[in-house]
Amino acid sequence: MSRNLRRNKHGDFTYRPLSPRLQDRKKALLARPVEPLALTPTTSVAELVEAMAGMSIQARNIGQCAQVLQALYRDPDRPTVMLGLAGPLVAAGLRKVIRDLIAGGAIDVVVSTGAILYQDIYQARGFGHYRGTPQADDTQLRRLRIDRIYDTYVDEDRFWQTDSWVGHLADTLEPRNYSSRQFMDCIADQLDDEESIVVTCRRHGVPMFVPALNDSSIGIGLTEHRVRALRENRPGIAIDSIQDNHELVQIVVQSPKTAAIYVAGGVPKNYINDSVVMSYLYGMERGHDYAIQVTTAVTADGGLSGSTLSEAQSWGKIDEEARFAMAWVEPSVSLPLLAGYIFGKRLTAKRPPLRFEWEGTMLTALGPAPGGRKRSRRS
Repeated sequence: MSRNLRRNKHGDFTYRPLSPRLQDRKKALLARPVEPLALTPTTSVAELVEAMAGMSIQARNIGQCAQVLQALYRDPDRPTVMLGLAGPLVAAGLRKVIRDLIAGGAIDVVVSTGAILYQDIYQARGFGHYRGTPQADDTQLRRLRIDRIYDTYVDEDRFWQTDSWVGHLADTLEPRNYSSRQFMDCIADQLDDEESIVVTCRRHGVPMFVPALNDSSIGIGLTEHRVRALRENRPGIAIDSIQDNHELVQIVVQSPKTAAIYVAGGVPKNYINDSVVMSYLYGMERGHDYAIQVTTAVTADGGLSGSTLSEAQSWGKIDEEARFAMAWVEPSVSLPLLAGYIFGKRLTAKRPPLRFEWEGTMLTALGPAPGGRKRSRRS
């Protein structure tokens, strides 16, 4: 017979009484009931996300991410917020959500895959993403020069033109090394689209870093530029990825606190994490003070994209006392929910924008912009 069971006077099995210590522990663990979600015709996105914190499974995780965001944007030390972007976010229809977060003052630094910003440039040049199906005949799409991103189509001819546009833009620049931030600013200066992520970053002085720029169609365009320059026996430009490291660590060490928002994972996540590790180069040891991540990457394979933020604490990338949360919810669903929470709660309404002052690749000053304007001087 189990040591937890006994017979009562009627011969039935019952549990043995818990000790007072275990009764207290049980009472503590059962002190917070799950709160059923109550929706009304007037429930806002912000109210929905806030209520999710009382639910379970990934709804609770979304709610906990929102609680971290609230603490972050109400912190009087005004942390520098770094947004890491990976995955098919523009293809998913999140272009304006990301753009509005930047324009609304929620984001201070963007670290992205090249594909996301390239697809933003593609749209800024007047080309589109179109609804398709994952059950498409891909050999037929190939013959039509249509590229498929899961259930989204893009025009291969327009991609080709945009690749070449990037390469010819590089032809016009002074031959030298550029950080990806400097080169993305040059691209933004040639575009005029209020809905563009790249253009909005440039106009609001938000630096853009693309640590894996070569691994994208921007890299293809730059390779076209390189081949043309070699054929014509003239110097060309090059992207200095280590300069990216130096520029980002300068931002970290000049910020009173830092926060990371990871949409999916990939290179941008590790790059933002490594930026605080590199602060030792300036005699500092620090981790991010706030962090959230929304992803569908699994943790069990040991890969970076799905690694937990608590695991990052073992590396010193997330501070021991940091507030953080993760939700395993696909970004086309999770990012609009959290953005709606930020907008609905007006979390950034009184948040002073940052001003970055660059002398070439050196960050000479970082602080609140005078008069509430977010500007970046000298790239």
